[in-house]
Amino acid sequence: MPNYSAELDALLRALADPTRRAVVERLAKAPAVVSELAEPFPMALPSFLQHLGILERAGVVVSEKHGRVRTVSLRPGALDILHVWLGEQRTPAERQADQLGIHLIRTAPKEN
Repeated sequence: MPNYSAELDALLRALADPTRRAVVERLAKAPAVVSELAEPFPMALPSFLQHLGILERAGVVVSEKHGRVRTVSLRPGALDILHVWLGEQRTPAERQADQLGIHLIRTAPKEN
């Protein structure tokens, strides 16, 4: 097993919940304050904060507190490990098809 399995496990557990995935999708657009993030979800703020805690412990999000306002943002590169792992799961046939596509692009006649 790759040496990043604990990190990958934590990431996958964090993303297994639809509320947390929705938070990640929202934060992909821009950082947000906690009250704004919590607004669309039908749950009490303490419950929502538990979701944010799971995302933060998994390294998906980071938060900063300025006065009484906490702003949450995606941690840059947080999802890279998932991309790497998914790439490793590709079949040999998929890899060969990718290589064929690259070869065809490189050898295609140039249009003027």
